Amino acid sequence: MLYTKSRKYETSEFMTKIMGPNPIKILEELLLNHQIPVGSLVCDLGCGQGLTSLFLVKEYNFNVWAADLWSNPEENRHFFEEHGLSDQKIHPVKMDALHLNFEKDFFDAVVSIDSYHYFGHDPKYLDEKLLPFLKPGGYVYIAIPGMKKDCHQNLPKALLLSWTPEQLDTIHDTIYWENIVHQSRSAEVISVHEMESNEEVWADWLKQNNPYVIEDRASMNAGGGKYMNFVAMILRKRVNS
Repeated sequence: MLYTKSRKYETSEFMTKIMGPNPIKILEELLLNHQIPVGSLVCDLGCGQGLTSLFLVKEYNFNVWAADLWSNPEENRHFFEEHGLSDQKIHPVKMDALHLNFEKDFFDAVVSIDSYHYFGHDPKYLDEKLLPFLKPGGYVYIAIPGMKKDCHQNLPKALLLSWTPEQLDTIHDTIYWENIVHQSRSAEVISVHEMESNEEVWADWLKQNNPYVIEDRASMNAGGGKYMNFVAMILRKRVNS
């Protein structure tokens, strides 16, 4: 990955807003050869402090709803306004992914970076909680932290330096996620695959200076990264679902 779009965001202003491995580089890889038309209505589900939402507007010219349960939408709105984005192009909202409150068949696409593994394990989630708000034929692009191979029965010591077994229980391999998404009646599964993004996006995160980074460094410095990856899932809502 050359990350041609993401490179311009490698400033301290933007990097202080990341909440884990560099989400805009992950997003750029996820959207390589994407099928979402310019001007589409896109939900950035689990947008955090809004960096991925800003990226979706500026680099792809989408009309974005920046949805997150834990971030402050007014703070995100101020951040967007500082970078020239009005409420006509980007819409910060406080929203629980398990209880979305949009019009049915509203979005052309849903994008979710580093959050779906917290709420998407239930095989019924897609059909009951998410896809009703996507137009028939619309796309879902997901990228989440994963494991190269599930090892929950024998967790490596390196991973346990930073995370508890309960925290690691949300992180799985591509086989696990393939099984989850293929149970959807309303989604056509286009791809579930391991991403190239891993070492570089982790390196960007580990350069930052906050308590969460310090906690993560223990595992990564001990070689925990060799067990981990990022998993991409690309889905399309069936037209006759």
